[in-house]
Amino acid sequence: VPQAAQALNTASQVIVGASIRYGHLPAVLYRFASEQRSALEARPNTFFCVNLTARKPGKDTPEGSAYMRTFLKKSIWRPKRLAVFAGALLYSRYTWYDKTMIRFIMWVTGGPTDPARDVEFTDWEQVRAFGRSLTAPE
Repeated sequence: VPQAAQALNTASQVIVGASIRYGHLPAVLYRFASEQRSALEARPNTFFCVNLTARKPGKDTPEGSAYMRTFLKKSIWRPKRLAVFAGALLYSRYTWYDKTMIRFIMWVTGGPTDPARDVEFTDWEQVRAFGRSLTAPE
């Protein structure tokens, strides 16, 4: 994060992304946004969130994402652009504990629970289109 704070001084645009872990965005994101609010808001800025809930229709937009609503309530930074993307469910990379907890969460939410199968939910065309939009004039 210190390197990111230094880079803000010369950036023409800032794009910040974070993923949900066990239902929360990282605390360091909120600290960074609070400490760097003026630098963030002095230039075009974007925040995107990656989570598995976004695999469901309607939950893949800033308006439909409970995580984005929570971010906007808790953060003093008001990004000019927002996006939400579904991530990947990579059981093969999780520890036994994480795998067990995520399987339970997936069972409760109607997601895949087979620990032998990784699942990619990311709509990469949506990500590419979002990336292209960041280079377009506002």
